[in-house]
Amino acid sequence: MKATAIAPSNIAFIKYWGKADEALRLPLNGSLSMNLDATNTVTTVEFSPVLSRDEVTLLDGDFSDKEIERIIKSLNLIRSKTNTYSFARIATKNTFPKGAGAAASASGFAALTVAAFAALGITLSEKELTVFARMGSGSACRSIPDGFVEWKKGNDSDSSYAYSLHPSTYWDLRDVLVIVDYRMKKISTTEGQTGVKTSPFWRDRVAGIPAKMAAIKAALKAKNFRALGRIIEEDCLNMHHVMQTQNPPVYYWNDVTKTIMDSVVGWRKQGLPVYFTIDAGPNVHLVCEAKDEAAVIEKVQTVAGVENIIVNRPAQGTHLIQDHLF
Repeated sequence: MKATAIAPSNIAFIKYWGKADEALRLPLNGSLSMNLDATNTVTTVEFSPVLSRDEVTLLDGDFSDKEIERIIKSLNLIRSKTNTYSFARIATKNTFPKGAGAAASASGFAALTVAAFAALGITLSEKELTVFARMGSGSACRSIPDGFVEWKKGNDSDSSYAYSLHPSTYWDLRDVLVIVDYRMKKISTTEGQTGVKTSPFWRDRVAGIPAKMAAIKAALKAKNFRALGRIIEEDCLNMHHVMQTQNPPVYYWNDVTKTIMDSVVGWRKQGLPVYFTIDAGPNVHLVCEAKDEAAVIEKVQTVAGVENIIVNRPAQGTHLIQDHLF
């Protein structure tokens, strides 16, 4: 049986950096995100008794040996759960660059998880799917549910899962993703997170997350955009401060990244309500309300060094589609 899933990437408003359990991918802290409709992954999975090995193809590029190994590791977990012995054929494609800090692993492992279980004819609850997606890539669990999503830290595998706080239609926000570098980053998120506890600031950041989560949930409930934006930007800077004070330090920003950050502060002083956030990479997400989308894009287009602009709306979570890739 063949199945295809489409999964959104997501942008974390409250981010996680570092794992409490490396093997289970349990985070040091809970997080909160918004799914993105224009940056997604489509994956087709088919298990077949005639295959002598797993076949993994990225239709819009190439996977490294390490990436293929990670995908097969996730497949093996699914096979173990379902007592499946067949190998699988997998084809996948993205609408945005992987490995550049735009959450391609989140959408990738979310799509893989949903498609693989569907290809086996097995129905899991949304919570169970988020747990399996998390085992492939932590942030993938947030791409399974709809819209605005919380990932609970938990204290074991079953209690670390994601669920929808609000549907994608709840608030007409925009995520203007500013691509400043398409290249694969030199330090992967997984590699970078291993040094988190060498930063003298990691404990303070983790200790402050529960209060931030409560504050940002209140801002979402009230649809208080300025409060939301302040928290988003503060948490971004806080996480990167931890990264940059690790040993060795991890720097993802480039000169254009920093120019955009400085520009956003200036645009706000001019009366344009927009806030930045940056995952583990150089590319910048600008968060605004729908009414300010055109003004934000106009401003970004004046910044030298911008390679592309991708406008995202809040998206529904990972779901099956009928258009297979093979």
